[in-house]
Amino acid sequence: MDWITLLRSLQSDFVKRLTSGYLLHCETEGQYSELTVICGERLKALREFCWQMAEKYKRTLPVRDVFINNLKGKLGEEVVKERLDELVTEVDYERRWSGDGKVDFTLTYDSSVGIAVKSRHGSIDKVRWSISSEEVERNAVVVCILIQEEVHEAQAEYHLFFAGFLPTKMIKLRTGKISFGIDQLLYGSGLRSYLEHLQSSTNYNSYRPESRIYQLKSRQESVYHQPKNQLIKPYFSPQEENYSRYRDADLNLLYVKLGDECCDKGQYEAAINSYNKALQLNPKDANTYYKRADARYSLGDYEGAIVDFFQAITINPNYAKAYNRSGNARYHLGDYEGAIADYTQAIKINPNDAVAYRNRADARFHTGDNQGAIEDCNQAIKINPYLLGDKQEYPQIIKISSHNNYVHSKRGYALSELEHYRRAIEIFTQVLEISPNNADAYYNRGNIRSDLGDHEGAIADYNQAIKINPHNADIYYNRGNTRSDLGDYEGAIADYTHAIKMNPNDADAYYNRGNAHYNQGNKPGAIEDFQKATELYRKEGKLVEHKNAKERMLDLEIEDSLDILNF
Repeated sequence: MDWITLLRSLQSDFVKRLTSGYLLHCETEGQYSELTVICGERLKALREFCWQMAEKYKRTLPVRDVFINNLKGKLGEEVVKERLDELVTEVDYERRWSGDGKVDFTLTYDSSVGIAVKSRHGSIDKVRWSISSEEVERNAVVVCILIQEEVHEAQAEYHLFFAGFLPTKMIKLRTGKISFGIDQLLYGSGLRSYLEHLQSSTNYNSYRPESRIYQLKSRQESVYHQPKNQLIKPYFSPQEENYSRYRDADLNLLYVKLGDECCDKGQYEAAINSYNKALQLNPKDANTYYKRADARYSLGDYEGAIVDFFQAITINPNYAKAYNRSGNARYHLGDYEGAIADYTQAIKINPNDAVAYRNRADARFHTGDNQGAIEDCNQAIKINPYLLGDKQEYPQIIKISSHNNYVHSKRGYALSELEHYRRAIEIFTQVLEISPNNADAYYNRGNIRSDLGDHEGAIADYNQAIKINPHNADIYYNRGNTRSDLGDYEGAIADYTHAIKMNPNDADAYYNRGNAHYNQGNKPGAIEDFQKATELYRKEGKLVEHKNAKERMLDLEIEDSLDILNF
């Protein structure tokens, strides 16, 4: 397993824990912590600096806006300074009065290594960080900080989450900006090791974006520029001895054939070795680069695959399949803008490539371009109705693969975000015609029906989703909300209880069950649930929710005491 795959796996676990409140919290400087709390004198000093900045630029921008923007940035910088400690330059407010030149920190051992810090406030499923091409050029990494509380003048305490980081060499961007969500970041604990690796590197230029072409060329050259005697007397494995009757001129085809056979068996490392030998004999074969790229892709070496797809495209600029597959590799790396650029090139070469439209729709959805995603899905359907299973036009039995259903569902998500709810319901209904056991489609259609006020229809969909997948706590929780809206508090309590059994740290489920208990007249049960919700919200750092739950609990305790006195 490569380090990127490992950090992405850890990031996925971190995101799950972030929603449940189980975070690593260490107050020791220089040691990693997922949560940092800033308050008291430390926050006061940051505020004073930000007010100075607001005063400086008040003639060009509203004072409050300057203060808020600066405070967001300084909060994030404080997190990085505390976590990396001696590894980075200390924030010097006086020297930074005139600006930081798109670089927020540099490494203490090498001032040419820049670090950009991005701070954002919002929910983890929607918040996005962005970086410009200039910042990509000037920095080795971008560090992303998520601020729990909305930033304003009077906030007494901030809970800041180390959301993750990205090496800029993973970002393909020549102009403009690119944005990314928390799922696309690498887990934050790997940042120190990555920066220390830069320290030990003998050639830092290999990490800089401007050397990207050099990287590609040097890696390609290293593959096939070998001593000539290796080309004259190639080594034969026992398997290759079967082909020894062929002349040397045929070896290239034989190595490619061996590589293809290994790929068919899932032996991708062996396949790569065979393709390497083929490329030693014929370094101008675009198809072999494409095949080696596919083998690397299958191993999860997406960066290596992109290098080979690039070489195939250099040899054959009209290689639409290479653009499409390169887009897939960039998609897996979270480089959605780069993936869109590759898919677009594939479409320019072959305007009837329905798969490229489908892939670009998915990438556009991840960038928030919902309208573009819808247009691409429509174009994919127009080119190839089989892609999404148009049963009316094709009455014969059509076998639809799971990824086609996935695209259909993505189209439904985009439409729902544009509030085209009824059309979204039609899309999910088509998915269910194709795949009647798709629990996610029932669940999402139920959510949309609930938003439209069709509570009975929503409950029917939730019921079907639970029959298919009875272990999804979210389905029980949402069905509980819908039952509560209908006044079925007993049914709602049963659903919230199911959700809590599967996720005992679901503060919202406790809070909503408390409301249902109250509406049933069960004040002790309501107080108990509100108390539990209060504790969980506090652990999660959700201050607004914590305050609301605590107030509900105290109000009911007072009300319950008055009832006893009156009695």
